[in-house]
Amino acid sequence: MRQNAYRLYDALVADARHPAFYRRCGLADQFDSRFDMLVLHLVLALRHVRQEKGGARLGKQLLGVFFDDMDQLVRESGVGDLGVGRRVRRMAEAFYGRQRAYDSALNEGDEKALAAALARNFCLSAGASGAQLLAAYMQARSQALAGAPAGLDWAQKFALTRQSICIMLDGEGKQKRGPHT
Repeated sequence: MRQNAYRLYDALVADARHPAFYRRCGLADQFDSRFDMLVLHLVLALRHVRQEKGGARLGKQLLGVFFDDMDQLVRESGVGDLGVGRRVRRMAEAFYGRQRAYDSALNEGDEKALAAALARNFCLSAGASGAQLLAAYMQARSQALAGAPAGLDWAQKFALTRQSICIMLDGEGKQKRGPHT
């Protein structure tokens, strides 16, 4: 099952790095913004994963992969061994605080509260409109994941729901096409 956690984590990282978030929401392409986008997607995944049979175990493994990755990133950034634990602990506190705020707003269906929580946690050059777009994205993605077909693993469910949500982010309901499509 640990392999499923790695596959799902890779899907979450790919989603968190989608250029439309940075372009449309005014996110700076820097560590803090990438961390917050990954946390946003991790919160979405955990909300749905934990509702399935065996989901609590997968959720724990997914968090383990996330914190191992954060530990590695902190080490690669040049933080000495003595400072790694403190930095990762602060990241864990940030994750759990955001998870509580986002889950509460999503559970209540309160897009304004969700947008306010996102605005507090993200540095958005697009201001309130960026936070509102992220809130709408989280609600739409959560609904899409809830309606994803049974029988797929979670990495597949994230991949399946990615296209329609990315169309929303790219604006005007039009899918962006590359030069060869």
